[in-house]
Amino acid sequence: MLRRTIPALLIAAGAAFGVYWWLTAPAALALPVAARAPNLVNGQELFNAGGCASCHAVPNQPDRLRLGGGLPLGSPFGTFYAPNISPDPTDGIGRWSEADFINAAMRGVSPEGTHYFPAFPYTSYHLADVDDFRDLFAYLKTLPAVQGKVRDHDVPFPFNIRRNVGIWKLLFMDGKPFAPDASRSPQWNRGAYLVNGFGHCAECHSPRNFLSGIITSQRFAGGPNPDGEGWVPNITQKGIGAWSEKDIADFLETGDMPEGDSASGAMRPVIKNLAQLTREDRAAMASYLKSLPPVDGPTPPKRKAGGG
Repeated sequence: MLRRTIPALLIAAGAAFGVYWWLTAPAALALPVAARAPNLVNGQELFNAGGCASCHAVPNQPDRLRLGGGLPLGSPFGTFYAPNISPDPTDGIGRWSEADFINAAMRGVSPEGTHYFPAFPYTSYHLADVDDFRDLFAYLKTLPAVQGKVRDHDVPFPFNIRRNVGIWKLLFMDGKPFAPDASRSPQWNRGAYLVNGFGHCAECHSPRNFLSGIITSQRFAGGPNPDGEGWVPNITQKGIGAWSEKDIADFLETGDMPEGDSASGAMRPVIKNLAQLTREDRAAMASYLKSLPPVDGPTPPKRKAGGG
């Protein structure tokens, strides 16, 4: 009996591992090979919409275009460190091909064929248009090369097993591109594209489940700050219903709220990026955000007495 049981268990284990290996395989995009003149103005606009400098600029120095990385990003699964995405050929992405960059940003797959952790918001970026990422890549190559290798992520076992990210992607990343809503205006669709894609606003402004996937029914409804400190506000009409489109657009430019408060914490560098956008793109984002229906999110913790 035992002689028959052990081989059967080994076969079952081997089959299970084979299924796991197949399901978790990194999937790259089939990309166009036709030559195309990049639009650097568009690339710069998307650089600012995506807030690339917020994470990838070298911390504690004034130049937001020095993308040497190093910023620590806290999470329930460990601390991630934003990589160097400057054109440096040794420490940055100077030797990457256009296909390498697009697959990294839109599929979370490294040039070596491994999964990137979803601290990199490719779960939002995958909604965007490939040609927009081609423009962004061309713009990044015009920025200063910054030397310096960023330290490894501080992520404990078993969360440090990159292959498991393939299962996470199956659960929380559908791979479907942004689809314009024909019943809406071009301005609204542009705003929806920026907010959900390059702007990746939902990544911080939505609560997450125990696997750190966005809770779809509470998208944009706020929740605990992913880094564990503070609370990210609800930006549906439940949270900012009293704001007009102009209020929202002004906030995206200045960080000033209609009630007299100002953006703080991680939102301040985001505003610095959004302030560089065209007035039309900020208005488009405001149009879309104002249209979000009210959604109840998690209840913020009560402030301590005397805590301000």
